[in-house]
Amino acid sequence: MDVTDDELLNFEAHGAAPLPRPQREGFVENDGARIWYATYGSGPAVILLHGGLGNAGNWGYQVPALVAAGRQVVVIDSRGHGRSTRDMRPYHYAQMAGDVLAVMDCLELTRAALVGWSDGACTALILADQRPERVPGVFFFACNMDPSGTLEFKPTPVIDRCFSRHRKDYQALSATPDAFESFVGDVSKMMASEPNYTATDLAGIKVPVAVVLGDNDEFIKREHADYLVRSIPDAELILLPEVSHFAPLQRPEHFNREVLAFLNRL
Repeated sequence: MDVTDDELLNFEAHGAAPLPRPQREGFVENDGARIWYATYGSGPAVILLHGGLGNAGNWGYQVPALVAAGRQVVVIDSRGHGRSTRDMRPYHYAQMAGDVLAVMDCLELTRAALVGWSDGACTALILADQRPERVPGVFFFACNMDPSGTLEFKPTPVIDRCFSRHRKDYQALSATPDAFESFVGDVSKMMASEPNYTATDLAGIKVPVAVVLGDNDEFIKREHADYLVRSIPDAELILLPEVSHFAPLQRPEHFNREVLAFLNRL
């Protein structure tokens, strides 16, 4: 039976489906932080990068589907998120891209496709831009590459439920469980000021990219997605019907089909 959680009622109450038992998990020391990772399955590698304020457990519906399709899956808690630590410097997407590369090096992954969600999508595209020889493609879901791409923030019950789950997860997983409010403030500063890619920068991206957006996304302008597709060489646009910024949780089977179809095209 297909999972449907359009209003995130189940996610708020229980989180995503639990991640399977990993084949390998641990921490990588990189640039002032300890970055948590876990691996599953075997085959061509794909790294899943979660959104801002979330953690790797948000991919609970995706990991089993990708493993069943013959992929080695790596999940990572971004610095300061989930089980990963941080130092007191401001957050930067380029620094997070460096963390992903450090995990790849630790796991001796020469190349890995990247599936990014929101902040994770930005991190993925920056890494692909910086090190295209390591990234065969990017599934870029629900993110902007300059500040003009975001909608004016309007709170909704769905956003509130997601935020509530993020708070619970942070308090359960973090080495600093009482620091959620300052964590939100610091991540929000990064979101408000980064990234700042120009059309010229986007034109220099050398890897296949799918720009993916839910029809009802609460944060990203549709016209920005169109602009990214025009600006990134040979990028494709994938629109997901009846979902929003939280498609991997709302309609995971549909989201997973699009991810697998993209990976199979690489």
